[in-house]
Amino acid sequence: MGEFIINPNAGKMNAIIRTIRIKGETYDKLTDLAEKHNITFNKLVNQCIEYALDNLTDKE
Repeated sequence: MGEFIINPNAGKMNAIIRTIRIKGETYDKLTDLAEKHNITFNKLVNQCIEYALDNLTDKE
């Protein structure tokens, strides 16, 4: 699996508004990372999800 690299220059995306629930600790880590890399929380979450999906091993 390749290394996850945060891209602060990621462009706009077609978005669908959806409410999700995440653990408080996960929210805190993501918020800290977003601030550290000068990227929005939303962009970071989307990059994390895309990375996970691109590197998913789908075993049935």
